[in-house]
Amino acid sequence: MDNQRLILFIVFSFSLLLLWEAWQDKNAPVPVAPSATTAPATGAPTPSEALKATAPPATPSTGFGRGPRAIVETDVLRATIDGNGGDLRELQLLPYRGTEDKNQVFTLFEDSQTQAYLAQSGLVGEGLPTHRSEFQLNPGTYRLTGGAAQLEVPLVWSDPATGVRVEKTYIFKRGSYQIAVRTRVINGGTKPIDLTPYYQFTRHGEAPRGESFFIHSYTGPAFYTDAEKFQKVAFKDIQEGKADFQKTADNGWVGMVQHHFVSAWLPEGSVKREYYTRALGDGLYSAGVIVAEGTLEPGQQKTFTVPLYAGPQTQTVLEKTAPGLDLVRDYGWLTPLAYPIYWSLEKIERLVGNWGWAIIILTFLLKLALYPLSAAGYRSMAKMKKLTPRLQKLKETYGDDRAKLHQSMAEMYKTEKINPLGGCLPILIQIPVFIALYWVLLAAVEMRGAPWLGWITDLTAPDPWYILPVIMGITSILQVKLNPQPMDPMQAKIMMIMPVAFTVMFIFFPAGLVLYWVVNNILSIAQQWMINRQVVGGDKPATAKT
Repeated sequence: MDNQRLILFIVFSFSLLLLWEAWQDKNAPVPVAPSATTAPATGAPTPSEALKATAPPATPSTGFGRGPRAIVETDVLRATIDGNGGDLRELQLLPYRGTEDKNQVFTLFEDSQTQAYLAQSGLVGEGLPTHRSEFQLNPGTYRLTGGAAQLEVPLVWSDPATGVRVEKTYIFKRGSYQIAVRTRVINGGTKPIDLTPYYQFTRHGEAPRGESFFIHSYTGPAFYTDAEKFQKVAFKDIQEGKADFQKTADNGWVGMVQHHFVSAWLPEGSVKREYYTRALGDGLYSAGVIVAEGTLEPGQQKTFTVPLYAGPQTQTVLEKTAPGLDLVRDYGWLTPLAYPIYWSLEKIERLVGNWGWAIIILTFLLKLALYPLSAAGYRSMAKMKKLTPRLQKLKETYGDDRAKLHQSMAEMYKTEKINPLGGCLPILIQIPVFIALYWVLLAAVEMRGAPWLGWITDLTAPDPWYILPVIMGITSILQVKLNPQPMDPMQAKIMMIMPVAFTVMFIFFPAGLVLYWVVNNILSIAQQWMINRQVVGGDKPATAKT
């Protein structure tokens, strides 16, 4: 395989890889019809014998009933808590704009018939409140005002027949996306109670609004334990009963992941717990954790608290919040390369105050670090370009005798000390960096809504005016012109068509990624032009040999 064919093979393989990954993630079908083994869509989850608790009988499905509501407003959150189940029904992240409508605040949790996404909790056991039970709360708006560091929203459930009282309190803190859910159980009856609280997310199985073919990431449940680490569970596997994850542990958390954002129940301490998933039908799924809090004797009370994180996938915040929570920022199979790229970008952005300029500076630094390798490749390509007339003459001499042609070409390469595959080195170097940076820009919520200059107001979204993709296409054509032209006319045409094809594809890529590619192209053109001049003007041995 000659130099041009190998370049074509590498570039098209890379393109197909991106397209295949995008298609798999975006278009893999998710069945929505309930299966025969689907757990009931209502009532509390059923724990295994490991937690030694009994499940309540299933209750008729009534959807997400509406009760009295409390609206909570902090400096970063606006939340809606419903007395029907004591659920967290809606959650808006005030510092973030909507994906489709930039004039709207971003909504994470949503009480909707088509896009339902809720955080729920309850107690397993007969006569205890579940996420279907009616809690009492004082409806209205709760605001974190003045110098207050936190505010509390109390809900109460009680059963006069059994003497059991449950107080559920949501605790919001200033500047925090972490919400503590404190539960106090008072046993005023005559029988002991097995305290087995559960915490779950109920969500539709579709990707969030604004996802596209090229800007698409994992959406679905995730679990973390010390033994098995980070485990993703696809909605499709839940529906088909093939969900594979660690079910029991005394550590870890359960989360629901989507592009740029995550929600996670984070039980604390070494408490025995069981993780579960369920297909609820109608395109809804739940993922949660059941915690064993022991037995509550008559006349006793117990309080336990589980934090809920519901917010952006900010690297530093996730690392401090819970072990392994930072793994929800999925950098793909090039994580070892992607993480230092993000780390470098973040440090540069702190200095220059702009993510766009940080990308440009990082591109310069990467180009400088890889200069010796890329220079060797460009020098090989320059020598190949210089030999093009002689190679063309060989083709005319031997005609269709390809064996003789290849033998003569090999002898010429050996005499001139040229590696015909050396020109592929710059492409081989760029591909892993490009893919890693693609995942960094895809995962980094810090760049969400981050402007560069002028028309680029969001580096994680496509260029709205297609200016960067067009510049990328023009610079790619210039690169092709600087490289040795294939002797095969068909290959030459393909090499000229490729920049156009890539321009069309890059229209849908994040602007930050296209910015990297444009800057890299410009630097590569400058480097190739300088090396071409050196080879033509200063490589005397190569010139003397004819």
